Amino acid sequence: MTEARSGGGERMNGGAGRGFSVLVVDDDFRVAEVHAGYVKSVPGFRVAGQAGSAAEARALAAELRPDLVLLDIYLPDESGLSLLGRLDADVILATAAADAESVRTALSRGVHHYLVKPFTGADLAERLTAYARFRRRLAVSRELSQPDIDGALRTLHGGQQQTDPDGGGRVQVTSRLVLEALERAGGPRSAAEIGAEIGISRTTAQRYLASLAQAGKAQVTLRYGSTGRPEHQYVHHPD
Repeated sequence: MTEARSGGGERMNGGAGRGFSVLVVDDDFRVAEVHAGYVKSVPGFRVAGQAGSAAEARALAAELRPDLVLLDIYLPDESGLSLLGRLDADVILATAAADAESVRTALSRGVHHYLVKPFTGADLAERLTAYARFRRRLAVSRELSQPDIDGALRTLHGGQQQTDPDGGGRVQVTSRLVLEALERAGGPRSAAEIGAEIGISRTTAQRYLASLAQAGKAQVTLRYGSTGRPEHQYVHHPD
């Protein structure tokens, strides 16, 4: 499945125009849809297309010329690792393969990030925003100095080391994803429903929804189920 593109096959530059284009590759179309949804929720990124096999990935990468490929290793016709360096695009691996050999091979072949399934929308958003900053830091015509190069690499990989999972940048990314899901809902939603939509736990969604309510960006109501136990429901509160 592909989306229309402009520019006669020219790659998007630095997030300009319609943003960084991403090809999502996964043999399970349901997982591909979830991952595509994660990509679409990150500002500055768009899904150029989806592929379910290595052969399809090669064909679409040549046709669409994406900036980035979100690539699975376990494909029906060929290992995703064999595609590294052959797609003419940057790559983030999104795979259930967590063995040391796969990780070493992927890193030696230049992947930008390695995400182990299952991961949340916030996990991917963190890597994508770091990737966007990295690309923009390198989008200069002059020759780079060593500090320029070091700074770009810290931008790409430093976020996961420097950001507290329950604080800093992760909080801002996840909070935005929760708020956007609430806006799209158009009506009351529970923490479990919001969590399932963006790929985080009910408890985590509850924490962010409560914070949004405290900030006046969401309203809280109670819904009583068959057990008589009340459940918090949240609805977007426009500014």
